[in-house]
Amino acid sequence: QVQLVESGGGLVQTGGSLRLSCAASGSFFAINDMGWYRQASGKERELVAAVTLGGSANYADSVKGRFTISRDIAKNTVELLMNNLKPEDTAVYYCNADIMFRNPYRTKAYWGQGTQVTVSS
Repeated sequence: QVQLVESGGGLVQTGGSLRLSCAASGSFFAINDMGWYRQASGKERELVAAVTLGGSANYADSVKGRFTISRDIAKNTVELLMNNLKPEDTAVYYCNADIMFRNPYRTKAYWGQGTQVTVSS
């Protein structure tokens, strides 16, 4: 059973910072991409940032220059450092991981339970 456990959400004022963390646990071979998505009230879930196994990162245009994603392959963790937060960043943030299994080889996407980020104006 694979689990993604997130932490680090909360309430912050405009211009403030938060760090989200996500740890994957369970029995698996490795993790391909890891990333963060968010879903604001009444809107669809959208990609915020993702990082490949090789370390390449990509970001939504709305967060470029403000958010930084990083991962620790050995610890199966991914973090999202969010700076200069804006009210429009308010959403539930979800960790996502593309998990690889062996015998037979297959991959499956897993999601965390979500963590609320609220930015007050």
